[in-house]
Amino acid sequence: MKTHANIPIFIPHAGCPHTCSFCDQRAISGRAGPPTPDQVRETLAAAHDTLKAPAEIAFFGGSFTAVAPDYRRSLLGVAAEFLDGETFTGIRVSTRPDAIDLGILDELSAAGVTAIELGAQSMDDEVLRHSGRGHTAEDTREAARLIRVHGFSLGLQVMTGLPGDTDQKALATAVELAVLSPDTMRIYPALVLRGSQLEELYQRGDYRPQTLEQAIDLCAQLLRLFTREGVRVIRLGLHNEANTQDSIVAGPCHPAFRELVEGQILLEDVFSAIKADQIPTGPLTISVAPGSQSKMAGQNRRNIAALEKLGYRTSIYTDPNLGYLQLTVGGAPPRVPEGSTNIPV
Repeated sequence: MKTHANIPIFIPHAGCPHTCSFCDQRAISGRAGPPTPDQVRETLAAAHDTLKAPAEIAFFGGSFTAVAPDYRRSLLGVAAEFLDGETFTGIRVSTRPDAIDLGILDELSAAGVTAIELGAQSMDDEVLRHSGRGHTAEDTREAARLIRVHGFSLGLQVMTGLPGDTDQKALATAVELAVLSPDTMRIYPALVLRGSQLEELYQRGDYRPQTLEQAIDLCAQLLRLFTREGVRVIRLGLHNEANTQDSIVAGPCHPAFRELVEGQILLEDVFSAIKADQIPTGPLTISVAPGSQSKMAGQNRRNIAALEKLGYRTSIYTDPNLGYLQLTVGGAPPRVPEGSTNIPV
């Protein structure tokens, strides 16, 4: 059973042998220290009584497989108490590529872990070195292979805009990560967090973060690539939480970042269809999958405005036969098909 929801339990910095330039897990998790087993039990018990759909228990932050063994086993033991196959369907952990070996994988399997996410961030060794990651691209390749061989669901995380990175390197990283056949992917544009080494570089003028538009354009290309390769992107951008927002010094942060990226992809496809079909200016109908009308319209109707500048009066319909990020483009508004709706403009 695939689940989209998870109950996140953050283990900030615990187990991390390095301090990455972009990282301040205290800001991301909202707490200064790792939770106790009793605190984890309380969190899961409360979630169990309120969940309306199946979810995974997810240990995020730090490097879960590198924490003290006794502590790690105590947390896994608590999580195992709640696995019932209905409310909680599995355990997901995130870790570093160089903190995976056969012994760890055997332990995780016996404890009921079903999915492992690797913070790959980049497959360019120069970018990894500049970012203080302390592992190589080959470490990611080998860890992903072992995880796959042992039957776990594989998740990967990639970060754009790191020190030394370029759009070309990020795209090359995406191609390499797709080859590893992950089940899920998270894409995070790098943000300058208060208290991180990246903040020091930024304040000295030695690091320039991506602008929001640059991050949208690049992440649209990455999302296209992963979607084409059948990799499910389960997150684009950091969670929009108050403690995280308060810690952001600079960088491409937006509360609806994923919708901006998806809207950019749809707009680009409309432009391509207009050019390919030589659609004259005037009325323009666009059909998208149900639930995608607002994405096609764009934040504050930015996509509609872009089309208006070119001379198109846009109507947006839904078509249940269309899938994720699919659309069709026509000329004059057709008769509204059954099951479709229209956004008047």
